[in-house]
Amino acid sequence: MKSPRMRKLALAVCCILPTLLPAAHAQEPVKVLRYIMEAAESGLDPATTVDEGGLMIEEAIFDTLYTYDYLARPVKVIPQAAAAMPEISADGKTYTIRLKKGIVFTPDPAFNGKRRELTMADFVYSWKRLLDPRLSSPNSWLFDGKVVGLDELAAAASKGGSFNYNKNIAGFELLDPYTLRIHLKQTDFNLPMLLAQPASAAVAHEVVAKYGDSKGEVASNPVGTGFYKLGEWVRGSRIVLNENTDHLPQTWDVAPGDDPDDQRIVSQMKGKKMPQIGRIEISVQTEDQSRWLSFQSGAADLFRLGGALAPKALLNGKLRPELAAKGMQLSRLLDPEITAYYWNMQDPVVGGFSKDKIALRRAIAMAHDVNEEIRITLNGEAQRLEYPIPPGVVGHDPHYRSLLQYDPALANKLLDQFGYKVGKDGWRTLPDGKPMVIHFASRAGSAGELQAELWRKTYKSINIRMESQMLTFGDLIKEQKNCKLQAFASPWQADYPDGSNFMQLFYGPNTHQNNSGCYQDAQYDQWYAASEKLPAGPERDLLYHEMARRLEVNAGSMIAYGRYRNMLAQKSVLGYKKHPIMQEEWQYLDMATPPASPAK
Repeated sequence: MKSPRMRKLALAVCCILPTLLPAAHAQEPVKVLRYIMEAAESGLDPATTVDEGGLMIEEAIFDTLYTYDYLARPVKVIPQAAAAMPEISADGKTYTIRLKKGIVFTPDPAFNGKRRELTMADFVYSWKRLLDPRLSSPNSWLFDGKVVGLDELAAAASKGGSFNYNKNIAGFELLDPYTLRIHLKQTDFNLPMLLAQPASAAVAHEVVAKYGDSKGEVASNPVGTGFYKLGEWVRGSRIVLNENTDHLPQTWDVAPGDDPDDQRIVSQMKGKKMPQIGRIEISVQTEDQSRWLSFQSGAADLFRLGGALAPKALLNGKLRPELAAKGMQLSRLLDPEITAYYWNMQDPVVGGFSKDKIALRRAIAMAHDVNEEIRITLNGEAQRLEYPIPPGVVGHDPHYRSLLQYDPALANKLLDQFGYKVGKDGWRTLPDGKPMVIHFASRAGSAGELQAELWRKTYKSINIRMESQMLTFGDLIKEQKNCKLQAFASPWQADYPDGSNFMQLFYGPNTHQNNSGCYQDAQYDQWYAASEKLPAGPERDLLYHEMARRLEVNAGSMIAYGRYRNMLAQKSVLGYKKHPIMQEEWQYLDMATPPASPAK
């Protein structure tokens, strides 16, 4: 038996011993990145999500077959869940895609405790969901009219029956669990870009069966195979994502692009395990000032600096010196988007293709000072654009000049010439002498009110009475799709970085979908259909020029501007560069470890 003195000595050694063990045995703390979203997410079902916040989170949770190179500019499609880029037939109608083996869904009660591997059948199931009439998916355009047999399967379900997910169709040929051959109805060289869309991500049929999608329950229970999984969710307020530790091992190995700053990012990140950040804490803050204060106080690591906040952080497009001195970082790019001015082509006052209606729309377009709108409503955080395809997107022409230039005097002469006379009350009438009023719709809120006032000034300069409609964002989208708005401005950000994604905005069959102005022109449609059969190159670019010029001649729309995206990051964020297409970049980032406190 040990003496009391020996027992005390042994106890002392036990207490000291942990401090002598190698530091490698101590568990490293989880790195946390705090992110701010401007608006609440609508849900987390790839089939039904269209809002930016929801898409961002889905990119982290779900896998698509393809994604984009993090640093390459112009952007470049690369494999994600796919083992390699697809094998494409010479006519662009057949794609053979192979899947990486060993990818598994995150654990969920839907799998009854079993480890559930991802297969190509999961992608086929998920793509069929987009065409299921019960869902009315806003993302059905990804496959609508493209895959052999898919539209017919959807048509059968729309006649009153249920969608037969188990029925094989010729367009989806499963060669084995990891190999899929897709047969398209028409040539499409952009399919890999479509398969990089969050809406094309894989969802397990067991998850849909367990939670049901008739009332959106699947959107509340996201189960994917991505770098992250859902940890906590307070709708419209807070979302926490945790690292998916079951993800296939992946190492940060991205080649630098042409930007000299890419070398700094590569030096910070090359060779590290992905992801480095184990926890993403997302808060929803709708007020500009709240977001700014959160970032300034250090309560947020990364957030988007909206146009209203730009003067607080930027000077001539660069970070203010006092913020740069604190180590804050700015990632700035011109978004691959356009904002266009639309007139409802089905409206009895501003629509139609008669000479007087075309003259009216041209006059309105020439009376509006786009640069003034950029300066006043966006604090200069946009660039005047004239071509329907913006910079950074395949098919853009930096030398194109629009026929519709700012010229209020000429606009008034045009209206006089086509019978829009100024009455005794100072306002113009329609050519038949009836009163004329234009209703301009904008988003409810201070920014929308400011935009409406600028347009009121425009209409007043050509003696046209204008009334404003202030609508919520949801109602604006709804009324656009229903061809109910008379005049409005609307942005479109690239789903994928190819010109076809922008030229389709004026394609007649896309009315009630993405064709916001309900523009229907047989010649334009013919050219667009022909362009879809061509790969990117001079022949297709020539058709795009014809289409852009015809759109102007008919004054079916006016291309206005593209907005800058400014992302601010704290000094501690490593490896960050905003991507033009990807919604989130969290798996590519790291957080600097704070220096250890000096020993006392």
